[in-house]
Amino acid sequence: MTTLDPERQKQAKEYARISRRLWLVNTLLNAVYALAWLFLGWAISLRSWITSFTSNEWLIVPAFVVVFGGVQSILMSPLSYYSGFVLPHRFGQSNQTFKDWIVDQIKGLAVGAPIGLILLELLYLALRLTGDLWWLWAAGGMLFFSVLLSNLAPILIAPLFNKYVPLGDEHKDLAERLLALAERTNTKVRGVFKFDMSKRTKSANAALTGIGNTRRIILGDTLINEFTTDEIETVLAHELGHHVHRDIPVLITLGAVSTTVSLYLASLALHWAIGFFGFTSPADIAAFPALELILGVYGLIVMPLENALSRWRESMADNYSLQVTGKKEAFASAFTRLANQNLGEVDPEKWVVFLFYSHPPLGDRIAKAQNWKKG
Repeated sequence: MTTLDPERQKQAKEYARISRRLWLVNTLLNAVYALAWLFLGWAISLRSWITSFTSNEWLIVPAFVVVFGGVQSILMSPLSYYSGFVLPHRFGQSNQTFKDWIVDQIKGLAVGAPIGLILLELLYLALRLTGDLWWLWAAGGMLFFSVLLSNLAPILIAPLFNKYVPLGDEHKDLAERLLALAERTNTKVRGVFKFDMSKRTKSANAALTGIGNTRRIILGDTLINEFTTDEIETVLAHELGHHVHRDIPVLITLGAVSTTVSLYLASLALHWAIGFFGFTSPADIAAFPALELILGVYGLIVMPLENALSRWRESMADNYSLQVTGKKEAFASAFTRLANQNLGEVDPEKWVVFLFYSHPPLGDRIAKAQNWKKG
């Protein structure tokens, strides 16, 4: 039976505390940045400068966002570098070289920028053409993109960052056991794949990704190398529990409702911002910093609620894993090993869980398994 490493838990608490402080600094700096563009008149000045060259709305939107977002990224890059590269290395969680980290940032930008630009162009198209109902059209578009990306990301985007290969003969028993487990839960998967998680991190993870024909089981090589077959089975059973409970469509639906509400409230707030800052209309690209700020505030307000809903679904998936495998010792051992290997804090303060945790604390999950009684 794996036991918690007290020294690793001390490090986990410090790591979590520093990460929360960095998150707070990042949030405040982004808010100050957006407010500066609004109150100092930079947003209107930039829009006026761009429109002196072109009146094409399809060009005005990306030109404004490239300047606004580019400056923002440059200013925040030291913080991103520290939180994404320095801190994980300081606590021994990262295997990445600086070169590999830079390559990942470039890949992320190459993938995220076009997707973000398409969404922004469609958002401002809705703002220009649909009047006061732009928020409803935008929410519908966001829902469509969420479903599309959930389906395509595992086969189009994920392979850009990691190499996925079917489990070979070396892990034939593990693959057969996981496929049998998926069959018992009436979950159709394309296969069991291993990915090179160790090229970036010492942490371990597994997932059931994709929808329909793209659904597959993926296991980090760090998980395969460090965990027993029984432990991996309980971790995968948890992921299958999400499928059995239809968590993907549930969370997509809840996300769509939250997005609709946020955009509706943003439409009301934008009308106030137009008068206060002197924008021409909600479709004025100069109002983009205000829109970013409004949606950011909404996200902060609903974050505890969304995290609570997520913890509820994660707890249900834990229950399912314990019930379907009947291996409570392996489950407790797996999550104890995750706490040690991933530097996960087992007993965070309640206010921290309330605000930030999308999963139940590892200590609660381990205790649940240890006290589990079948049926």
